[in-house]
Amino acid sequence: MNTVAVIDYGMGNLHSVSKAIEHVAPDARVLVTSDPALIREAERVVLPGVGAIRDCMAEIKRLGVDALVREVSQDRPFLGICVGMQALMQHSEENGGIDCINLLPGKVKFFGDPLMEGDTRLKVPHMGWNRVNQVKAHPLWQGIDNNERFYFVHSYYVKMESGDDVLGRTEYGLPIDAVVGRNNIFAVQFHPEKSQHSGLDLLKNFTQWNGKL
Repeated sequence: MNTVAVIDYGMGNLHSVSKAIEHVAPDARVLVTSDPALIREAERVVLPGVGAIRDCMAEIKRLGVDALVREVSQDRPFLGICVGMQALMQHSEENGGIDCINLLPGKVKFFGDPLMEGDTRLKVPHMGWNRVNQVKAHPLWQGIDNNERFYFVHSYYVKMESGDDVLGRTEYGLPIDAVVGRNNIFAVQFHPEKSQHSGLDLLKNFTQWNGKL
């Protein structure tokens, strides 16, 4: 059976993510769990996240999720969502500076105050629908048109060290590395579970992906 483990470290949008995966993959076994044994046994793993990175990383480290993520992300399809994506980076500027899991070479940066687009001041957090440009082909983009809209809610954004790890970008006053990945790891700044058909298509693709490019 296709088992998908959604890691529960007390800080994620667990219900909406798990229900969305169950909807697109009714034959899959979707587990919301903090049990390392169950997570290790799962064929696919999801790291969600909402809220402040300081609180998320405190729980991730307290529960040993950081080491577990480094382990299970080596050999199976792995999906990071929103703060779960940011947690995979090296460091975040949020909350005065927080070290993250350091799985991917990138930094989480503050948008700036004020954030301007021409003469227009943009609101932070960036909240709402925005188009994502698919800068690289990937199995999770299957059936999703380029520049489709996805739903974002975030005050900080990811900047990767290398463009080789960027799979999709959006614009909100500046270029944002909205989708990143390497090998069997795929991570998104937006919320696919809140992004209607395109988001559900992405989650469905994840449940069918074998982790190969």
